[in-house]
Amino acid sequence: MRDKEIIHFSATHLARLIASRELSCFEVMCAYLDQIEAINPEVNAIISMLDREQLELLAQVKDQEMGRYDVLPPLYGLPLAPKDLTATLDIVTSLGSPIFKDQRNAVDSIVVERMRRAGGILIGKTNVPEFGLGSHTYNTVFGSTKNAYDQSKSAGGSSGGAAVALALEMLPIADGSDFGGSLRNPAAWNNIYGFRPSRGRVPQGPSLEVFYDQFSTEGPMAKNVQDLALLLSIQAGYDECAPLSLKTPEGVFNENLETDLRGKKIAWLKDLDSYLPMQDGVIDLCESGLGYFTQLGCEVELVVPQFNMASLWRAWSVLRAFVTGSKLHAFYQNPLHRSQMKPEAIWEVEESMKLNALDIYQASQIRTGWVKETNRLFTKYDFLVLPSAQLFPFDIRWTWPKEIAHQTMDTYHRWMEVVIGPTLAGLPVLAAPVGFHQGIPMGIQIIGKPQGDLELLQMGFAWEQVVPFHETRPALLRGL
Repeated sequence: MRDKEIIHFSATHLARLIASRELSCFEVMCAYLDQIEAINPEVNAIISMLDREQLELLAQVKDQEMGRYDVLPPLYGLPLAPKDLTATLDIVTSLGSPIFKDQRNAVDSIVVERMRRAGGILIGKTNVPEFGLGSHTYNTVFGSTKNAYDQSKSAGGSSGGAAVALALEMLPIADGSDFGGSLRNPAAWNNIYGFRPSRGRVPQGPSLEVFYDQFSTEGPMAKNVQDLALLLSIQAGYDECAPLSLKTPEGVFNENLETDLRGKKIAWLKDLDSYLPMQDGVIDLCESGLGYFTQLGCEVELVVPQFNMASLWRAWSVLRAFVTGSKLHAFYQNPLHRSQMKPEAIWEVEESMKLNALDIYQASQIRTGWVKETNRLFTKYDFLVLPSAQLFPFDIRWTWPKEIAHQTMDTYHRWMEVVIGPTLAGLPVLAAPVGFHQGIPMGIQIIGKPQGDLELLQMGFAWEQVVPFHETRPALLRGL
């Protein structure tokens, strides 16, 4: 089997080939390392790589130890590169910050430990923005990650490195995380799939803030939905270090995802009744994709939420600053560290310092009202749909877009306002490809019911069967 065939396979299929001894872990590792050496210098997606000799040896050890297992763990022998925001024991976790450029953690994060236990081989990390702030992957430690389809454009973020590595077949599967679209936006902009699980589905930690941040979550990214389900089945499940995490039956997401979707009702939320500014072409492209739902037998209806969306943004701004700015406050207090923080990080801290308890309480009330509204929508509709971003990938040299459709963006994250609703409601979201505009990808958010992760994966699996977007490969892969 040729190396180029190996990297084309899904993670699910690769795992089967290793389990059946049709492929060795060493062959798989060499194929991916060859691809990384050929492609990564062009896009800067994978960082902090271990030495090739060391990785080849780790793969050979996996081959030698296969006889110990009656059934191989599900990721056995697959190369993995955790996102550079999640802690790894033996690889630097920089958070994209010069403050932590040499940081080595004492323990793995929960998701990394679970990926190791599932048999994966960690080869490095995937690039992120500094502290994960902003949906554009660049930092002063490793530089910018370039879009898989156009290297003059942003890869999105904060899981930009993971998305590009998948799109360019440098990884078989990847983990990401999402607060304000960090899984959804880079998946859309690189023509892959990302899954933001229900709040608590994937435990985070270990952390000293287990009851504090209820907005960010880790989740899977993949080239197809079955691979999403494979990784989610490994990531999900209760952990005592994360007492708000959900108990999940083992392997429940990695079953047969085929289902009959006839009669399912889709609420197309569009631009929230012209509330959200959208770059020309985004809505037209997303609406052209709604026909795939009807092919599946679903009914699509344009719907306007009965909610003051401007108040939701105000609540988001308060809660975002409360969580993010407070986490960074200790670094802000240190003059040396503050001098190494990007302006957006400093802004988050200073915004958090303006807040009082009443601000946070009132924002939480608005959030509760929004949850009531999404619950109302789900009494009539099975899924809600929005664009994954409000504009197409922008110039990689920008820090963030200052304007959309002649409307000024008043904060560094305002241009991603389209993602805040599912975050604040704790809903599961599938970021799925919806097509191309002038050769650049875009995606949609398919939003599931509370804790409806399995049903959402089933919808995504059906969507994947009828859309043609996987056939459009990045130019960097053509001829390889």
